[in-house]
Amino acid sequence: MLFTRTYKYRTQKPIEAVKQRLVGQHVRIHKLDFEVYEKDGMVKIIPHAENIEGLRTLPITHIEFEGKGNAQTKVKITSKMRRIDKGGPLLIVTFCVFLLLAALLLGLYGKEGFLPYVFVLGGLGLLVFIVFWVRMESGYFDYVRKIRDFIRHEFA
Repeated sequence: MLFTRTYKYRTQKPIEAVKQRLVGQHVRIHKLDFEVYEKDGMVKIIPHAENIEGLRTLPITHIEFEGKGNAQTKVKITSKMRRIDKGGPLLIVTFCVFLLLAALLLGLYGKEGFLPYVFVLGGLGLLVFIVFWVRMESGYFDYVRKIRDFIRHEFA
């Protein structure tokens, strides 16, 4: 999906050593607590979002391990948006796509008098998407990057 990020790493540590080092820890990112726990053989990092005041789009991170022999471990980190947070961003992306599609259709099939509307609709669609993406980079994707860096730091 558009908001899912996957990273793969290899470490020289065995699976149990990596799990032991991660499970039970808490990560603080932008004054928000993320808990690391194990469930069904997979390590998960979930936010404690009960006490936040504003609306935030937060990731849930799954960490999968695969033993490669010789005490090597292949680590797959997948961060995806919480279900409760998906609605707003998907609505904004859909709105931008419809604006750009309307501008494209007006540009292709409209008369010459529709040219100002093409630029207004296309510019508005791009502007809304750019502002949205910059906000996502400083919010949601920043959480994803910092969680990834935390995990990478634990492997070192």
